[in-house]
Amino acid sequence: MSKPLSDHDRRKQISVRGLAGVENVSDLKQNFNRHLHFTLVKDRNVATRRDYYFALAHTVRDHLIGRWIRTQQYYYEKDPKRVYYLSLEFYMGRTLQNTMVNLGLENACDEAMYQLGLEMEELEDMEEDAGLGNGGLGRLAACFLDSMASLGLAAYGYGIRYEFGIFNQKIVNGWQVEEADDWLRYGNPWEKARPEYMRPVHFYGRTEHHPDGVKWVDTQVVLALPYDTPVPGYRNNIVNTMRLWSAKAPCDFNLKDFNVGGYIQAVLDRNLAENISRVLYPNDNFFEGKELRLKQEYFVVSATLQDIIRRFKVSKFGSREIARTDFSKLPDKVAIQLNDTHPAMAIPELMRVLVDEEKLNWETAWDICVRTCAYTNHTVLPEALERWPVELFAHLLPRHLEIVYEINRRHLEVIAAKYPGDVDRLRRMSLIEEGGQKRINMAHLCIVGAHAVNGVAQIHSDILKATVFKDFYEMEPHKFQNKTNGITPRRWLVMCNPGLAEAIAERIGEDFIRDLDQLRNLVKFVNDEAFIRDIAKVKQENKMKFAVHLEEHYKVKINPNSMFDIQVKRIHEYKRQLLNCLHIITYYNRIKKDPNKQWTPRTVMIGGKAAPGYHTAKMIIRLITAIGEVVNNDPVVGDRLKVIFLENYRVTLAEKAIPAADLSEQISTAGTEASGTGNMKFMLNGALTIGTMDGANVEMAEEAGEGNLFIFGMRVDDVEALDNRGYHAEEYYNRLPELKQAIDQIAGGFFSELCYSPVMLLFDYIKCQEKVNALYKNPKEWTKKVIYNIAGCGKFSSDRTIAQYAREIWGVEPTLEKIPAPDDKH
Repeated sequence: MSKPLSDHDRRKQISVRGLAGVENVSDLKQNFNRHLHFTLVKDRNVATRRDYYFALAHTVRDHLIGRWIRTQQYYYEKDPKRVYYLSLEFYMGRTLQNTMVNLGLENACDEAMYQLGLEMEELEDMEEDAGLGNGGLGRLAACFLDSMASLGLAAYGYGIRYEFGIFNQKIVNGWQVEEADDWLRYGNPWEKARPEYMRPVHFYGRTEHHPDGVKWVDTQVVLALPYDTPVPGYRNNIVNTMRLWSAKAPCDFNLKDFNVGGYIQAVLDRNLAENISRVLYPNDNFFEGKELRLKQEYFVVSATLQDIIRRFKVSKFGSREIARTDFSKLPDKVAIQLNDTHPAMAIPELMRVLVDEEKLNWETAWDICVRTCAYTNHTVLPEALERWPVELFAHLLPRHLEIVYEINRRHLEVIAAKYPGDVDRLRRMSLIEEGGQKRINMAHLCIVGAHAVNGVAQIHSDILKATVFKDFYEMEPHKFQNKTNGITPRRWLVMCNPGLAEAIAERIGEDFIRDLDQLRNLVKFVNDEAFIRDIAKVKQENKMKFAVHLEEHYKVKINPNSMFDIQVKRIHEYKRQLLNCLHIITYYNRIKKDPNKQWTPRTVMIGGKAAPGYHTAKMIIRLITAIGEVVNNDPVVGDRLKVIFLENYRVTLAEKAIPAADLSEQISTAGTEASGTGNMKFMLNGALTIGTMDGANVEMAEEAGEGNLFIFGMRVDDVEALDNRGYHAEEYYNRLPELKQAIDQIAGGFFSELCYSPVMLLFDYIKCQEKVNALYKNPKEWTKKVIYNIAGCGKFSSDRTIAQYAREIWGVEPTLEKIPAPDDKH
């Protein structure tokens, strides 16, 4: 047998990583050494691994710059309609490897580093994750940026440059402990500050009504300083921009009214203004009505709209001359997409700019506003909906409150005319919720102020129309659409699972990377012995690699032949990590009861962060770690069952865990998970799914064939019926002896102090898990199902999602054409 390839040699073989031409490699080495010397001011005697990472990052970044400038120039000349994706979260992860993949530089850089005696993976490991998101919503925004660039859209991501992203999670004595994520400590080689585009943002103050319009006066000003990050498309020479705003106090901050001796304090107080971009709120699917959060929301919206309008007014590249003043053309040149209600202030702010500053009449301004804005809803959970107290609004944004009231007055007039005498409907549909403390319902504001409203999976969009937004759907059905989420196959296949990408490319060529529907062609290889072997081999290699990583980090010996059963996502009751725990305990009890039986060995991994204030979620983590302490140290069980809590789950850990998974746990209560995107990543990387008919799981089952997923549990209608009937936990508890035993063990402190939390379909779930165990014992049949799953993944590319947004909401046409590279002579 030939000796196994080293990582370096294996990476060299893989064609999807680009060609390592000799000139290319020697150029890279030269530029690397130049950056080490001139940018980092080090030589090889004193340079650290981090210096080498920075030198490589700058070398790769050099390849982006020409394309970046050229792309922006191209947009100015062509003057296309521009798309602005507004989000309070962009969960980007690392940038180096993704940039190399999209520019086709991976092999060349690999070879250059190898010749310099450096290990590429070690350098990649020096990069900090840009953790500017909580979970699905923020990661979706990042995948969308990749797809918008790869489809040649003139698109911009706008958000906040948080100094501290999502906290780092440490597990101490089984409990989650949060640590600040100081991701900018060593600097960020991928961003470029743009102080020349600094914008003022106003807060507080009062309004004055004059014959010639309204003035917002006596405000406090905070400056928004933009930082630009390049977003390369996949091998099409397009580089778009993500612009993140950082808060800066103006020079005269607190100094105009300082008394004698107040100067030092005034300078120290600059921090108060700059706190706006200090930290990401760590809540997923939960609304916390804090003033600082509302400030963040308005800050990003105000700065971004100033930028959008400046760019709309100038038309030729590099010119600051105002060329365009006719705002009726704004919807033809600008599309604004609101990623959930977090940037909903864009609607009243655009109205304020058009009416107060540009002096348009209300009706004209409103028509422009609605035709420009569109809203994506991400959840139906009531505790997640943003409902801001009117009192807070009045204090922080007095002019915007007046505008929201006027939008509402006209909105209610329309309803009253259409449904005369239906006062209850007026109450339900109002933007202002009366009773107790008056609140502004931001979702209602978005629906009224946008021309399109979409859910993120078919079942979710249907639920919106049937329940939460039923009244709005009845009144304006044309506004409601579905855009099922997707993931970028560049990061989530080519980059994180090159072995699988290569096995696929050998059979169907490389075009699937830009057109994922081509994976359908794999169906004809489902009985091909060699392909089945290749897929199984790639999975085994990924598992071995991840097992090594786990043993280093957790000091638990992993059986790489065990089924890797993984549930990674934010810890939340609706995601039902508890259901998973009850299965683990039941499986443990069964092994203990009959230790000589041939059990299917499993390594169960659960990972995810709990919001710091979410007590139940933190208790769930403690339960998981407690189960691990018992199970992993029980000699009777041995390596047939291991339980690992994956600490500090983040984009970079997902890129290691997902390619190694055999079983993907997608077990939310039907009707609660809007879409899910982790489910798609597992499917694309050759794991089988055990899940409920919720979110995009429904469409995954349609695409791959329901028989190729392990589906269990109630459908949405069953859940509703049960809610109406009333759900009594004790019934289930007393009816199922294994459930009773598991819960008694938890309550008795055998595994943890966690009190009982109701779960009703353990029985159905366990039956389904038995089918999983049986199939895993037949590797060939298992792998065939894996191939059907991979072949059914085409729909779940974010390229498909973005093409639909482009055509059906933004009114722009995606293209797979390349633009000329900066060094092309024509």
